Amino acid sequence: MLTLILCGALVNAVFGIVMAVVVSLLDLFFHWRGYNASSVWRRGLRGERRTDRLLRNTVERRGHRVLHARTVPGHEQADEVLVGPGGIWLIHNEAWHPDTEIAPYGGKVFVDGRTQTKLMARLTGSAETIERLLTEETGEKITVRPLLIVHGGRLARSPFEADGVVFATPFRMLRWIHKNHTADYSAEQVEKLARATVHVLPVGGRPAAAA
Repeated sequence: MLTLILCGALVNAVFGIVMAVVVSLLDLFFHWRGYNASSVWRRGLRGERRTDRLLRNTVERRGHRVLHARTVPGHEQADEVLVGPGGIWLIHNEAWHPDTEIAPYGGKVFVDGRTQTKLMARLTGSAETIERLLTEETGEKITVRPLLIVHGGRLARSPFEADGVVFATPFRMLRWIHKNHTADYSAEQVEKLARATVHVLPVGGRPAAAA
């Protein structure tokens, strides 16, 4: 209403109405985006199902292989392992309260002012284990980057890297993956690496039988 009055007084009534509609739509959009971003947290989830759908409908159609809920020996279950032409990524999901502040400082990540040492150690440790297992399985040096997709919360910027882990919202993480390659694999190599990953990271904790 204030926008309508001010713009109408400064220009004309039509301009005032148009600006009022624009402001209302922008306000609705930002409220919807905030509500949508926090929906995973409000339901007590971490966001892995949302990420599964996103990867399946985007990068999986462009030559990537997405492996869901794989067991990393000696570590917790991996949400997703993404094998693509540009490299291999270990993906973890976390959902925080919409007002939670997530920011890097001095090379470390802080969530509401607290470090996340245990979580970061789990992710980097899992990535290192996958690297070792795939290197042994394929006979080639393999690099695995740990990524953390943030569902909700307020990131200082997106993406950023701290504690050896890349943090970003879902769609910005996709852009980061597209622009930050660690390898240059052919379609045949991607398929070979995906099969090797299935073998060394089984479902249920036991290695799959050799093909």
